[in-house]
Amino acid sequence: MAGRTIVVDPGHNGVWTTALNRQVPAGNGRTKPCNSSGTAAGRYAEHAFNWDLASVLVTQLRDLGAKVVLTRSNDHGSGPCVNIRAQITNDAKPDALVSLHADGNLAKGARGYHFIISSTMVGGSAVERQSRALATQLRNALDDGTDLPRSTYIGGGTGIHARTDIAGLNLIRVPGVMLEVGNMRNAADLALQRSPAFRKAVATSIAKGLVRWLD
Repeated sequence: MAGRTIVVDPGHNGVWTTALNRQVPAGNGRTKPCNSSGTAAGRYAEHAFNWDLASVLVTQLRDLGAKVVLTRSNDHGSGPCVNIRAQITNDAKPDALVSLHADGNLAKGARGYHFIISSTMVGGSAVERQSRALATQLRNALDDGTDLPRSTYIGGGTGIHARTDIAGLNLIRVPGVMLEVGNMRNAADLALQRSPAFRKAVATSIAKGLVRWLD
């Protein structure tokens, strides 16, 4: 991956305050809160999981020769807003963005991962197609490299779901995806998320998927 640049966005923030409720641009004429607190389960907060996974992924990507840009520098601060994270991505002029999250669905039996893509990106239809292709490669790599199933509750078994309300995807001009790495409200998923070995497997799968997509 020498010569390649990847933006890694560990979703949410280490500290949430009411100031993060202020509305910011989200694309398509929408606004949404600067950032949300994310979910949590069993005293493991989503922001911490996102940071733990991002730390492993960043190391792997750099070991492969990539330049990596993070949208936040630690898991102790508050911010930046979702629109600013998109601006960080655009300013970096990367090959791709990967935003890391975990879901908090309360439906009984809801578990598994899914990729979110935007169908209304400022980068236009070509970038939207590239983002779907990226999501497909990463999905295939996760299927091969981890025990986490595709989402049972969204995406119709494809592991990919298009949305129009995700500022960090709507506002970028390069291919990008958001990965919900399982459902923290599901005991089986949470057990995996707590495991360093699982986080390493996810990071390895993402790195492999990026390499395949870039080739």
